[in-house]
Amino acid sequence: MLRTETVRDILSWYEGETPGLKSNLSRLLMHGRLAGTGRVVILPVDQGFEHGPARSFAPNPVAYDPHYLYELAIDSGVSGYAAPLGLLEQGADTFAGEVPLILKLNSGNSLVGSQDQALTGKVEDAMRLGCVGVGFTIYPGSDCSYEMMEELREISLQAKSRGLMTVVWSYPRGGKVSKEGETGFDIIAYAAHMAALMGATIIKVKLPTAHVDLDAAKPIYEKHPIPREAAADRVRHIMQAAFAGKRIVVFSGGAAKNTDELLDEVRAIREGGGNGSIIGRNSFQRSKDEAIALLNQVMDIYA
Repeated sequence: MLRTETVRDILSWYEGETPGLKSNLSRLLMHGRLAGTGRVVILPVDQGFEHGPARSFAPNPVAYDPHYLYELAIDSGVSGYAAPLGLLEQGADTFAGEVPLILKLNSGNSLVGSQDQALTGKVEDAMRLGCVGVGFTIYPGSDCSYEMMEELREISLQAKSRGLMTVVWSYPRGGKVSKEGETGFDIIAYAAHMAALMGATIIKVKLPTAHVDLDAAKPIYEKHPIPREAAADRVRHIMQAAFAGKRIVVFSGGAAKNTDELLDEVRAIREGGGNGSIIGRNSFQRSKDEAIALLNQVMDIYA
């Protein structure tokens, strides 16, 4: 499939990157129901690490099977599938080349109280599995944030030298960030900007609220008012913080919610200029038919 002008334009934003990385980014942007639109919907399944198996898969027990998750990604026509090493390995042969893969290289778990994640995969694993990119979480604000950023720097160097994209989950917490501030307007913009500064190809953040959290930022937001009452306006500011919209930003689907709530969020992301959604629990915890119907509704909005 030939690249569209929209995709060619997006690739032009990524100056200094290798042809291999741009080819893999193109593979993602030209796959699935949203191919060529510049919008993406990604299925992420890293919740087994984060929340445990029952909390993740008991609502839809067939999702315990890694093959089911591959099939959901393929049958729904999403842009890509992101998961930790074991899930991608268990299906890599059967479904080789059928959906772009992103290997999540670090993960936390709910048995540990610290705001950090362990390295659970390597760039070489991503190459072996034919992935288009690697995923990595940073926690801006946490006591481990500087170490996580240094890990990301090294992983980015390894990945990009092999033509792989970097997808950065930028989730602020700890330090000067309050619990409410984890989704605050100013904090999410800060998190997106930090990921862009780290060289992220694709940035993943949570959908922001109207709350401004950082004391040092409050006078600036008062002196230079930025619209934030509407969700689309908040998305617009996050895109502004991501190199004036010249980085792909996708927004997390978050905790399980009803269909209308999720679709309203998707409309706000679209209207605010966001590039798409990364929807896990809200899809794989439903039956397959319901999940595909929901993902098709999401992609119809973006299309």
